[in-house]
Amino acid sequence: MARRTIAIGAALLVLILLVLAFRGCLAARNDRAIKDYVGDTNELIGASKGESDQLFDLLSGSGEPVDAQNLVNALRSESASLVDRARGLDAPDDVAQAQDYFVEAMQLRSDGITEIARALPGALADQERRESTDRIAQMMRVFDASDVLMTVRFEPSLRDALEEQGLADEVVLPRTGRLQFLPDVEWLDPAFVADQIEGLRTGTGGEDTGDGTATPGLHGNGIGTVTLGGVALVPGASATVPLTSDLAFDVQVTNQGESTETDVTVRVTVGEGDDASEIEEQIPEIGVGTTQNVTIPLGSEPPVGENVPINVEVVPVDGEEKTDNNAADFTVIFTS
Repeated sequence: MARRTIAIGAALLVLILLVLAFRGCLAARNDRAIKDYVGDTNELIGASKGESDQLFDLLSGSGEPVDAQNLVNALRSESASLVDRARGLDAPDDVAQAQDYFVEAMQLRSDGITEIARALPGALADQERRESTDRIAQMMRVFDASDVLMTVRFEPSLRDALEEQGLADEVVLPRTGRLQFLPDVEWLDPAFVADQIEGLRTGTGGEDTGDGTATPGLHGNGIGTVTLGGVALVPGASATVPLTSDLAFDVQVTNQGESTETDVTVRVTVGEGDDASEIEEQIPEIGVGTTQNVTIPLGSEPPVGENVPINVEVVPVDGEEKTDNNAADFTVIFTS
């Protein structure tokens, strides 16, 4: 009888351990799925930001009217593809509400680009110019609505889900500026939009006010590896770095265009809000297809033992249109 009781107890213990192990596996799988979801949305947000940069460069008069129409049609197709990708994301139940906001915001952006593509020929023509331009101006409010969804609904909902699952310290959410499609509130002024469209139509917009003019062809640089004190920083993950007096960032920058670029500025922002500090260094010259490394000292001492957001940006050069790979966000915990 005693042996039977012991055997039953042992079997129950094994069963309990198996159940706990199974639950642990499910929890780990769910955590991994949430992290993957955050990484996927970060990628789509970066692509959407790239579309914004191209669209508003176009509307500011950078290029010929025919080229502008071709580009906005391409952006319409790309934005629709981003919506499809957003809808197809594997969103665990914990982030289902955030996913709904995210898809709606991406759909609004695609709708706005689609309407601009339809209205642009009329805005650039001699007839029906005012009606078409007004329609483009109305789309700025659609973009603004998408930004509200991203910053006031999607991001807080996602952050709450991460905190509830204990994952807030293990993933990096995009900075507020990366969530916004509309580059400036002045685009909400119909008169300002009309001025930009007129400049595009007449060829007087997008004039270079700097010291030189970009050479023909593709221009652009991209961020490669980023290390801090020898520790590799990975977007979407948190890194622990010992705080020393000579701590510095090493940033690789690759020329992905068709021309040699000079005086390329690399900017590092440590922290956020009023406590943020910015440090810049310049790369004198980067040849086509080559990679240059720039070292940027940490600067002012950051807080220890806290998640410190880090943004690394390669400032776009003259003529650069594709900028979705110019910046990256990281999180660093400094230790004493």
